[in-house]
Amino acid sequence: MTVARPDEVRRYNRSSLLRLLHTAGPATRAALATALGLNRSTIKMLVDGLAEDGVVEERVPRQSRGAGRPSLLVLPQPEAAVVLAVDVQVEHAGIALVGFGGQMMGRNSWNLRGRQRDPDEVITHVAESAAVLAEDLGLTAIAAGVCIPGVVRRADGLVHGAANLRWGEVALGQRLGTVLNMPVVVGNDAEFGALAEHVRGAGRGSSDTVFVSADVGVGGGLISQGSLLRGSAGYLGEIGHMTVNPGGRSCHCGNRGCWETEVGEAALCRALGMPEHGPRGAIVAELRALHGDYGDRLDDYLEWLTLGLVNVVNILGPELVVLGDLFTALPDSAVTRVADQVRTRSMVSRALGGVRIEKSRLGGDLKLLGAAEAAFEGVLALL
Repeated sequence: MTVARPDEVRRYNRSSLLRLLHTAGPATRAALATALGLNRSTIKMLVDGLAEDGVVEERVPRQSRGAGRPSLLVLPQPEAAVVLAVDVQVEHAGIALVGFGGQMMGRNSWNLRGRQRDPDEVITHVAESAAVLAEDLGLTAIAAGVCIPGVVRRADGLVHGAANLRWGEVALGQRLGTVLNMPVVVGNDAEFGALAEHVRGAGRGSSDTVFVSADVGVGGGLISQGSLLRGSAGYLGEIGHMTVNPGGRSCHCGNRGCWETEVGEAALCRALGMPEHGPRGAIVAELRALHGDYGDRLDDYLEWLTLGLVNVVNILGPELVVLGDLFTALPDSAVTRVADQVRTRSMVSRALGGVRIEKSRLGGDLKLLGAAEAAFEGVLALL
């Protein structure tokens, strides 16, 4: 039997404490000891060491009540570790500097049109914008996370294909890492969306969650037993390309009747009687104007959404499905209708006693937060 050395135990305990503060936020020493199963003297030693290194600080709570000396809160210091988060979508890109504890320190975004979508242009713009943002804020990022709407090899950040961007075999991780001079983690946008929901969104406390997002295309990410499922070589989550309508429309992937041809952005525009390539804001505004009174306009669209989700639930058996991006603009009554149908029509849902289906509440920060969390996975162990 191998016995862990004291220094290994200390590193493990320190890393566990950092992870807890990063994801759960400020807490008292007593609460940290309880959550980690450590005694108070160990927690004191760890907190004192982190405070000395400038990673945390302790403060009296602003609203402390009652007699006696209040318990000090241990607070993560955002500047102690900063990562660069990059979100490349089909029509725009954004970056943010995110500090330890998940605090968004600053951001920038720009539209992608024509040649601006070329990998060379995106890499150059990311590097230049990141340098300007870091200088303006007086911060230095030590790692980066990048989400892409495509098939990504997690080991080295190779974008095997991003059809809506018209990218193929782009060594994004290697190229950005060289330009930025820092470790870079690249992943599918829905995969990082699932990570964000698990750490900071509706999926907190859920060990089995599927995140499904609708943009120009449809993607999915899976949390299984509390961990992000990455698949072989990191290729996972292309649920938008499962065939649901063999006689349906041609898909850009080369197949016919993919789920995203029935529930993606273009399909939603058709259901609303709008031009397929109109501005995203107009789609959201039209949905909000319905105020839940969508009549039969969305019937076919919601049926295809239900059909796909029944397949997803039957195959993956999650306790929670989180809907992101354009799906969050659907009327609440429509989502309730879909959820009721999925619970009724899915064998797995009936066996589980029901599957919760909720809309994401992280808004436009979702992908940036996911990319940041992916970058922090390798950073926290080094603090």
